[in-house]
Amino acid sequence: MNSKDLAKELAELALSKKAENIKILDLRNLTTITDFFVICTGNSDTHVKAVADAVIEGSKEYGERPWHKEGISHRSWVLLDYVEVVVHIFLNETRNFYGLEKLWGDAPVTEISD
Repeated sequence: MNSKDLAKELAELALSKKAENIKILDLRNLTTITDFFVICTGNSDTHVKAVADAVIEGSKEYGERPWHKEGISHRSWVLLDYVEVVVHIFLNETRNFYGLEKLWGDAPVTEISD
């Protein structure tokens, strides 16, 4: 699966657990660290964990597993690194504080909704 399709599938997995404000940032022309960020919000720390679990478990169906995971025990910002795609699952206040969309403001953005 190419990185663009993987980003869409991971975003859909987040949506399946009712993640909010889901955006895919295309970083391919801006950096070599990754191709895409998937950024979304959970409305509580339990919701953030549920979204993270859904992405991790669901990605196994595509033969994908995160290379690295961070923040699962703290649940205010969970990072799932699939190398070519990095998924960020935030609490709203944490997302606003770090402002990844502003930091990568030159990236083309695709919004995912149901």
